[in-house]
Amino acid sequence: MVAGRTAGGAADELTVGAARRWAMLAASTLAQGAAAVMIHGPAFLIPVLHDREGLSLAQAGVVAAAPTVGVMLTLVLWGLVVDRRGERFVLLVGLAATAVVGALATFVGGTVPLALTLLLAGAAAASTGSASGRVVVGWFPPERRGLAMGVRQMAQPAGVGIAAVSIAVVAERHGVAAALWVPTVAAALAALLVAAVVVDPPRPAPGTNRTPNPYRADSYLARIHGVSVLLVVPQFLVWTFAFAWLVQDRDWSAAAAGGLVAGAQVAGALGRIAAGWLSDVVGARLRPLRWVAVGAGLSMGVLGVAAGLDSAVAVPLVVLATVVTVADNGLAFTAVAERSGPSWSGRALGTQNTAQYLAASAVPPVAGAMVATWGYAAAFGLAALFPLLAAPLVPVGDEHELT
Repeated sequence: MVAGRTAGGAADELTVGAARRWAMLAASTLAQGAAAVMIHGPAFLIPVLHDREGLSLAQAGVVAAAPTVGVMLTLVLWGLVVDRRGERFVLLVGLAATAVVGALATFVGGTVPLALTLLLAGAAAASTGSASGRVVVGWFPPERRGLAMGVRQMAQPAGVGIAAVSIAVVAERHGVAAALWVPTVAAALAALLVAAVVVDPPRPAPGTNRTPNPYRADSYLARIHGVSVLLVVPQFLVWTFAFAWLVQDRDWSAAAAGGLVAGAQVAGALGRIAAGWLSDVVGARLRPLRWVAVGAGLSMGVLGVAAGLDSAVAVPLVVLATVVTVADNGLAFTAVAERSGPSWSGRALGTQNTAQYLAASAVPPVAGAMVATWGYAAAFGLAALFPLLAAPLVPVGDEHELT
């Protein structure tokens, strides 16, 4: 049990045992997973919106991107609240708001009201981006932090996988409104677990040992942000359109396509854990990040060629691309948190995620228009350029020894 407190109501590091740390990691992971279902789940509404509601692929992509826009607009603000009020407060308020707005989304009618409501849901779900990451970085030592953050970051692809097997099928059988209850219930359950186990990690008392602005010291954080923006393009392209590609180009059923996408996301989640563990073993976050960037570029390029040839190998390649393109997030996220320190990590992680979601919010409508014009193969192939551009920009030489 928690016996002591430091500044801001956080528990003393020595009074929280290993079991409580892992319980908080589980709560952090569930919070992030619930947010991922809300943010990325609308992508699995695209076939229903396109085939039944009469929306174009680009218009359906706008609806799918609405939660992402909400996330982008509020991440830094949530990070500022994390730095001032603490992680527990932000997680509870954000998850509760996500559940309330999600419930509201099930009752609205019309494309524009639905998109606006999903935008608000994404804005609320953004709270987990900075807060749940700080719970992990604040409670785990450096030699375990990569693995722990890999577990936490697995929540995002796992959330997408849950959305693939639930939202897609429910939407096809019962409609959009029924499908939106999936992320709503997930957010409510996550809030209850956070309330039960999460306490704020230690942080410096106000006015003492404050970390100076890390962005003024060098370009290290800015370069990681830029690399992450480039790497998010193929990740969100695959997340958003792999399901639609299987259904529309390869004539798979929604259940079969959702099952494959879910399986790929589970593999991607395990890949994030493996990447985090590898970074602990090699004692660095950025060398593995560069390896992932090269792998993402190669896998997307080969997928584009295989899809263009209508080859059967394209299906396992989309699974491989899903795994590789998600592996970078935990590495970059951990590197940003470690360099920025406890006084700046909320804002730095908010900036990291904002930069990613800024690019991600453009992917569904732009890629939807590209698919409508040139096809899925061209979209997959062009996405390979982004990680190949990112690889040489990773600031491997500027990384500090893990402490």
